[in-house]
Amino acid sequence: MTPDQYCQNKAAKSGSSFYYSFLFLPPKQRRAIVSLYAFCREVDDVVDETEEHEIARIKLAWWREEVVHVFEDKAEHMVGKALQQTIKDFDLSQEHFIEIIDGMEMDLDYNAYPSFKELSLYCYRVASVVGLMSAEIFGYDDRKTLKYAHALGMAFQLTNILRDVHEDSVRGRLYIPLDELDRFGVTTNDLMANKTTDNIRALFKFQAERAQRYYNEAFELLPDCDRHPQRSGLIMSTIYRTILDEIENDGYRVLEHRTSLTPIRKLWLAWRTSRKEKQRHKAFLKNATAA
Repeated sequence: MTPDQYCQNKAAKSGSSFYYSFLFLPPKQRRAIVSLYAFCREVDDVVDETEEHEIARIKLAWWREEVVHVFEDKAEHMVGKALQQTIKDFDLSQEHFIEIIDGMEMDLDYNAYPSFKELSLYCYRVASVVGLMSAEIFGYDDRKTLKYAHALGMAFQLTNILRDVHEDSVRGRLYIPLDELDRFGVTTNDLMANKTTDNIRALFKFQAERAQRYYNEAFELLPDCDRHPQRSGLIMSTIYRTILDEIENDGYRVLEHRTSLTPIRKLWLAWRTSRKEKQRHKAFLKNATAA
């Protein structure tokens, strides 16, 4: 198995919504983004699948060293070897890879966050940094696109937090800020029950509205000239925002069942968004030529 095949299998087996957005990329960009996604999965799995925190820290420390080896062209892991080509093809920062690992390690340091200020750092490291790296791979002309990528990463992570709140609570992790639980009169025990009270519904509505604000901010920041190269992010946003809409339409009953989309629906949303952005890009080029 080649490093690229390993990364492809890692991405495909995850069943993530992100995988569907990769399908519409040119081969060079698709190979790069899949290797980046595989890296994220590897370090995330260290935390999720290792029961002893100290062992997890040792494994994350190994990945920190592997990142250094990647930039020295001396990688040992399959994912690291795939990333060696990625960093040759695209301007990715070594510090960003380390920041992702720092974010994953926060799951070993925190089982709850006092306020959104602390949570936002976590979201930045595990999602916005990935968005910034993805933007480099997709390509852009206007640096404002990096602010779009940052906001979109926040929106994705906040959507994940709301969707997975019950599952995370059962595992002893809480990503909804504690001061917001207090504000809405909800306890941590309430989040482990399969019941949606009025207080819980109000709390989750508040979380959803925050995520929606980040989506809106991201779309306002994205320059028209970069919509086409950044279309994979727009595909992901369509899928993730549809999940958020489903949660809202279902009355925020995420404690009772997990909200998800079928693979065929994700593929249809990806195709529809790609087609829409292609048409929009043609109109943009036509208007630019006319001007």
